[in-house]
Amino acid sequence: MHTAPAAAVRRVLEAALEEDVATAGDVTTDALVTVDASGAARIVAREPGRIAGLAASLQAFTMLDARVTTEPEVEDGSDVPAGATLAIVAGPLRALLTAERTCLNLLGHLSGIATGTAAAVAGVAGTGAVVADTRKTTPGLRALEKYAVRVGGGSNHRFGLHDAVLIKDNHIAVVGSISGAVTAAQAAVGHTVTIEVEVENLDELAEALDAGADAVLLDNMTLDDMRAAVAMANGRVTTEASGSVTPARLRAVAETGVDIVSMGWITHSAPRLDVAMDID
Repeated sequence: MHTAPAAAVRRVLEAALEEDVATAGDVTTDALVTVDASGAARIVAREPGRIAGLAASLQAFTMLDARVTTEPEVEDGSDVPAGATLAIVAGPLRALLTAERTCLNLLGHLSGIATGTAAAVAGVAGTGAVVADTRKTTPGLRALEKYAVRVGGGSNHRFGLHDAVLIKDNHIAVVGSISGAVTAAQAAVGHTVTIEVEVENLDELAEALDAGADAVLLDNMTLDDMRAAVAMANGRVTTEASGSVTPARLRAVAETGVDIVSMGWITHSAPRLDVAMDID
């Protein structure tokens, strides 16, 4: 949790800065600010929340101009009040003004995910359920968004198609049956790779259990069916609830007894945290 993945940070910031300055640079700042002007600014939180991606976001300034200095005032994982100073940046004013939005976009987005995840984790306290993310992430930002989920106290589902088997409805439609799909996956990947099967009803759950799945994803089931599924699984497999899990419905889903509640909401719909830069 402690460090955002460096390679992903660099790729994202390079693309974001290029998107903003293109080949002409910052025409507004270049017209209004002299080359030798310098100063300092504070990165502040306009509302309370959990901070994620601060050090990563500040690299936008130093990547644009190595003369900029950055001093984080809090660490990732900190819960801050409205008005808190998150960091101080100083150096050439052109660099501060040009990189401002790139820094704030990333910081606000990741902190919003961490804040939303922390609220979700608090919402299932005492149920024994784990809050996890999904692959419903922003293209190019998955590693950072999943990092923000961990900062918020959540867990990561698979990172991509490469690190676990998840047999979904369309796979089953192609193969013809759950049992056939599980058997084929077991033969292809061996015993070290987890095989999870998406099921939509109790009959499909029974087939997945008989086939030897390691985990089952209970897709868009009613609360009553989830409770029945947990009883049927009886600890033999990991049970995961997914589909239409909103903050309002989260607690009720967790109370069915599932092991994991996966929420696409925490990466694709959590509100961004309002952060700003104030020139001193």
